[in-house]
Amino acid sequence: MADRLRTALSPYLRLHADDPVDWWEWGEAALAEAARRDVPLFVSVGYAACHWCHVMQAESFTDPEVAALLNASWVCVKVDREERPDVDAVYLQATQALTGSGGWPMSVFATPDGRPFFTGTYFPPTRQGTTPSFAEVVTTLTAAWRDRRDEVVESGATIVAQLGRVTAVEVADEADRPLAADVVERLAASYDPIHGGFGVAPKFPPTTVLDALLVRGDTASMALATGTLDAMARGGIHDQVGGGFHRYAVDAGWVVPHFEKMLSDNALLLGTYTRAWRRVPAHEPQRRDRYADVVARLVGWLERELRLDGGAYAASLDADSHDLRGMPHEGIFYVWAPQLLVDALGDDDGQWACDVFHVTAGGTFDHGLSVLQLRGQPDPERLASVRDRLLTARGIRPRPARDDKVVAAWNGWLVDALGQAGQVFRRPAWVAAAGEVAAYLWDVHWVDGALRRVSLDGRPGAADAMADDHGAVALGLARLAGALGERVWLDRARTVLDAALDRFAAADGGFHDAPAGRLFARARDVADAATPSGTSALVAALRLVGLLSGEGSYGRRADAAARTTWPTLAANPRFAGWPLADLLVADEARAGLVPAEVVVVTDDPEGDLVAGAWRMAPDGSAIVVGPAGTPGFGHLFDGRTEPGAYVCRGTTCFEPAADVTALKAALWRRVR
Repeated sequence: MADRLRTALSPYLRLHADDPVDWWEWGEAALAEAARRDVPLFVSVGYAACHWCHVMQAESFTDPEVAALLNASWVCVKVDREERPDVDAVYLQATQALTGSGGWPMSVFATPDGRPFFTGTYFPPTRQGTTPSFAEVVTTLTAAWRDRRDEVVESGATIVAQLGRVTAVEVADEADRPLAADVVERLAASYDPIHGGFGVAPKFPPTTVLDALLVRGDTASMALATGTLDAMARGGIHDQVGGGFHRYAVDAGWVVPHFEKMLSDNALLLGTYTRAWRRVPAHEPQRRDRYADVVARLVGWLERELRLDGGAYAASLDADSHDLRGMPHEGIFYVWAPQLLVDALGDDDGQWACDVFHVTAGGTFDHGLSVLQLRGQPDPERLASVRDRLLTARGIRPRPARDDKVVAAWNGWLVDALGQAGQVFRRPAWVAAAGEVAAYLWDVHWVDGALRRVSLDGRPGAADAMADDHGAVALGLARLAGALGERVWLDRARTVLDAALDRFAAADGGFHDAPAGRLFARARDVADAATPSGTSALVAALRLVGLLSGEGSYGRRADAAARTTWPTLAANPRFAGWPLADLLVADEARAGLVPAEVVVVTDDPEGDLVAGAWRMAPDGSAIVVGPAGTPGFGHLFDGRTEPGAYVCRGTTCFEPAADVTALKAALWRRVR
């Protein structure tokens, strides 16, 4: 058996290097081998932080008898969904269409050229009720390929044809533009007034939807947003000791999380909580303090747990870790019992922590252990001291494994969020950290005129970047350009964006998610999921780069692409958060609040005018800070030789503001 995965770039693939299954990486070689042997493909898709992926590996992929069944009649392909989202996306669509649901591990059985004819997710090692064992599935499908191949091939062709019809993207005309008020009303109808969030369990952080609800700052939208942000900040999904957020909550009340921690989620939530802090009025100091604390501790967790040599950030932390006996358990690193708190803190603080974090003898998790939740309004100084001591005590536990690969999109979103948070909270070190991430992405991921999706240890992978990579990286570089007033970052943002316009353009004015390739379908989904879609990311980048560069074609391109998201926005707004934000900004523009170009001419990048611009500017604004004569930002610095903040809306420019009060008036002044 060949040992193909041991040198794979993906840490997830390397976890399977010792399996008795004869794994291949996805690519031409695997497809050619299936054609040569005239056998079908078994494609197993997962990722390093996935708990059930590890379970299925331990139960089935390390079983020599199961491996023998697979190796004899299949070419087995292991896919890291984070490295190859193009492969994951088309097979996930097939799995959802065939089974009504999807998830990981994803198990796909396909013809030698990759057309799926049977799909599923996790299969147990032994039959459970009506759910067959994995070995039963393999045995049955092996016989079907051997004895009824024509039927199997025809089934695969039919599935592919049906997928093409059900996944087709609609394009709306201007007359079909959704009404923002109707969309927000539909969101409100699905809001959980008891626990915050939308819908029922399981609950993922609705990050992109929250971003949209923060655009206007009206009372009704803010109630939905802050109710959800408060519930998540207090819940078990939020790591109350170490900072940052877990992947999702398995219950409606945000109590028990699925414990993996992803850079993607946390980079986006960093931006969301920063924007929420900007929107919360000063007469709500406790809420503002809570959000500021979430942001600061989230950045601390990122720097402590995910930052890599070279300045970029790792993809994730595993959900599982080992107990003191060396046995793996999901979430064991994060949970506590009353006695464990007393042991770490002493009697007084231990009992106080039990009350504050709702840790009981019965527990809220397995085996009498509890996930920490924050209750009441505890003394901030005492809370900070207790958290620090618990973090030290937790540090001696066996740690969850880390996936050290660098994903371009996720680091691009982090550049965007860190740059904004650093300016809003006057933390120049955060802006500098964003600059280090940006430098890594350019130096390592931009290879021979093209962006690469992932890297590891400073070595770029072979997989091409996706549309969301281009959008996120361009957005982050452009935001950094504005924060630093350095044209090099805007030039690079334009380079990445222009490459995307060539590579992903669709005939209807929108974007594909993946480059053209050998797959039976080209990945395309305009709906936002836990992260913004490729289209959403590119639209956001086009808007910002267009304002900073003065190049109007970017904005027109964004308008065309946005129309491909409107049908989804109208039908299911919970999965169109960034398109809703874009629509709301456009609605505000028609009411006179045209997206602003804000130029702060100053030699003091940490001054009050700079912080005021980043804190008060309406959503959709482009902010650039630099001394007089700063080059490379279109005409934004032309003729602006005196210090001050210059605000323009379209062709209307206001008098320069010399102080924060005047700046606020200019930022929110409407034009007709």
